[in-house]
Parts: sequence; structure tokens; C-alpha cells
Amino acid sequence: MNNQPPNPDIAALAPNDPTLTDYDRQHLVTYLRLLDAHAEGAEWCDVTRIVLHVDADRDPDRARNAYESHLARAKWMTERGYKHLLRGGAIR
Repeated sequence: MNNQPPNPDIAALAPNDPTLTDYDRQHLVTYLRLLDAHAEGAEWCDVTRIVLHVDADRDPDRARNAYESHLARAKWMTERGYKHLLRGGAIR
């Protein structure tokens, strides 16, 4: 069973490792929420506030960088990262 908090704190930038990381495992729900928001056309600054807990008004550069890197990692998960989960890198 997954004992991860449902909304863990985020790093300034998501990982860009070629393999699944512990950070990825901890943030699968975050990635799903980002993908859903992106598909719905949500404003990035709203997504950073609600999903990533970064205030774009107070720190626009950090918010934008966090949003872009985490969304890119979420997309990577749908293209390549999921294969690592299927090969036994499942959520701990």
C-alpha cells in the first residue's frame, strides 16, 4: 500500500533522470493532477498555487520553473517512466 502523503512538497525543479526516481514515486499524484489541469486548459499560475503550492504572484520565476519542469516530468512519465513502473519499480 502507498504510504506517501497525497500532496507532498515539491522541489524547485522536477528530476530529469532517465530512470524513475524516489521523487517520481512520491509525486505520481502530483503528476496526474498536473496532466489533468493541463488537459483542461487551466492557467499555469493557478496550477502552481493549487497543485504545487507555489505562489506565482510572490515568486513568478520559481513558480514558472517548477510548473514547467514538473509538467515535463509528468509527460515523461506517460511516455517512458511508466515502463519503469511496469518492470517492478512500482510505488512503495
